[in-house]
Amino acid sequence: MRKKVEWASAIALAATVLTALLGATGSGAAASDFIPTLIETKPAPQFVSQPIVQALSADEVEDTDTPDADSLEQLVSQQDAPDDMSRDMRCLAGAIYFEARGESLEGQLAVGRVIVNRTKSGRFPASYCGVVYQPSQFSFIRGRSMPAVRENSPSWQEAVAIAQIADDGAWKSKVKGALFFHAKRVSPRWSKLTRLAQVDNHVFYR
Repeated sequence: MRKKVEWASAIALAATVLTALLGATGSGAAASDFIPTLIETKPAPQFVSQPIVQALSADEVEDTDTPDADSLEQLVSQQDAPDDMSRDMRCLAGAIYFEARGESLEGQLAVGRVIVNRTKSGRFPASYCGVVYQPSQFSFIRGRSMPAVRENSPSWQEAVAIAQIADDGAWKSKVKGALFFHAKRVSPRWSKLTRLAQVDNHVFYR
């Protein structure tokens, strides 16, 4: 009799435990208490006291020429006389010589830069000789020829040095972007052009 009571108690206890387990499985909220949950952790934002500056690529850095001279006079003195000048450079130096001989170095450079600018504009011939010999542009050109030059004179040597500087773009001109000029003694009707400056005996426009 005693054994029967023990068996009955054991069976009842087992039934109670089984009922409790089955009840926990059927309840979603209760079952979650037994299932570990993965919590995603996000890194906390970090603040820096200094701005982050991204370096510019080589294509984005402006390329500028820095002359190794404190003045245009010094830069002219640094120019080596070429042993053999190309025809184009002779045309550029010749135009400077005949148009601005006797003027300041700035005035000569301004004339030279107009010829250089024209070759790059797409509106004039692409060579210095093409610009200089273009009909009705330069009064010293007569019959498609340039007068003789005194190549041993200081004026010619100065004009050659200025031509090299203008060609290299080694010194900033006072008439940046100029495409036209005339002697100040005349007054052409160039109303559609923008006047830039007067340098010595010439007035420059673009």
